[in-house]
Amino acid sequence: MPGSKSLGEFEHLVLLAVLQLKADARAIDIRAHILEQVGRSVSRGALYSSLERLEKKGFLSWEVEDTTPERGGIPRRRFFVTEPGLEAVRNSLRAISILSDGLGEVLG
Repeated sequence: MPGSKSLGEFEHLVLLAVLQLKADARAIDIRAHILEQVGRSVSRGALYSSLERLEKKGFLSWEVEDTTPERGGIPRRRFFVTEPGLEAVRNSLRAISILSDGLGEVLG
C-alpha cells in the first residue's frame, strides 16, 4: 500500500515539469509546460492542490519573487524540487523502468 511519501502520476508530472523549467517554474508556467509537452490540460485547482501536497511531503519548496508593476504588486511563487523530491522522482522512474523491462513488444 503506497505511503504518503509515494508519488501519484500527476505529482510525478508536476515534479518533472518543475525540474525542466528550472528558474521559470511558476504555477502558470508549470500548467503550460504540462499541456505543451504531454497534451494534458490542468485546472488551476488541481495544480495548486498538487503543489500543496508535494510541499507537505517535502518534495517541493518555493520562494516569493519580487513583484512587478505589471502584476499590480501581486507576488508570484517560484517552485523548486527538494532533495527528497529528486529521490522520489528517481525511485519512481526506477520502478517504471524495472516494471517496463521486457514489455517492448506488448507496449509497441
